[in-house]
Amino acid sequence: MARLRLPVDPYIAALLGTVLTATLLPVRGSAATVAEGASTGAVALLFFLYGARLSTREALAGLRHWRLHLTVLACTFAVFPLLGLAAHGLVPYVLTPQLHTGLLFLCLVPSTVQSSIAFTSLARGNVAAAICAGSFSSVVGILLTPLLASALLGGSTGGFSFDSLLSVVLRLLVPFLAGQLLRPHLGGLLKRRGSVLGLVDRGSILLVVYVAFSQGVVKGVWHQVTPWRLLALAAVEAVLLAVMLTLTMRGSRWLGFDREDRIAITFAGSKKSLAAGLPMGTVLFGAQASLALLPLMLFHQMQLMVGAVLAKRFGRQPDVPPVDTDVPSVDTPAGRPSPAGTVRTADAADPV
Repeated sequence: MARLRLPVDPYIAALLGTVLTATLLPVRGSAATVAEGASTGAVALLFFLYGARLSTREALAGLRHWRLHLTVLACTFAVFPLLGLAAHGLVPYVLTPQLHTGLLFLCLVPSTVQSSIAFTSLARGNVAAAICAGSFSSVVGILLTPLLASALLGGSTGGFSFDSLLSVVLRLLVPFLAGQLLRPHLGGLLKRRGSVLGLVDRGSILLVVYVAFSQGVVKGVWHQVTPWRLLALAAVEAVLLAVMLTLTMRGSRWLGFDREDRIAITFAGSKKSLAAGLPMGTVLFGAQASLALLPLMLFHQMQLMVGAVLAKRFGRQPDVPPVDTDVPSVDTPAGRPSPAGTVRTADAADPV
């Protein structure tokens, strides 16, 4: 009997190693000032590369599938935040106020692109829609995530103000727009050096994490979190992921999307981006970023493990042909009469 191997992302292992290094050997004194400046430059480089890689033409072409994109955006920036706010009822019995702040920040982060595409492809879903949905979410999140954080987190972290929002614009949005403007000149180079740029991306994020957790260790962050609280956080995030997967699967079916689109919505609408969230968190939270980033790092690994299992399961399911040749459009909700009078029964055996 073949064993099901759950993926342990090597990058997550590198992130955990970086956290351990920061715990044992945090950067201090004048070296911390230099490291913080390098971290700021790394964040700007990351968002410049995001902008330079995003194809404006492909993104605009995807607007024709606006219902799917609005559904993913609603899951990412409306349903997730509402669930994060509801989790405040777990404070202080299950979560500490600091961990809830990090959990709520996790709920405000845009959807991921790479894993959504990979899982959608493995599950035989609409890959083009997953690409566009992830791209739209990333672009919208550059502005919407800081605004939502400012509105929902307020002064609870002590890090949100007009100055912090201006910092987001200068350190995230401006580099992103610069990358978009220079994309026609850099597109060929980015394609040829994709593997090298991937190392730059990941190396930059590791530097950001090291600096953020070094600041937290110097301030005694690990004295604020017990192993019990970490286990409780993992349980809460497991419930959060299960709820979002259920809502995206059942909600997309209720809205009348076909199977391929439902797969794309399920993976894009239930994921959160570590690559975008970590740099944003360091900018928004400053010296308090270490605790705020823990829930996001944990959720990222959890969504990879669960997503891989679901994608393999969906990919093994046979396509069920429609009973009638007159198939209603995507706008016809499942189980309701179509304009031609037929009833949509093609997905009766399809759990997606």
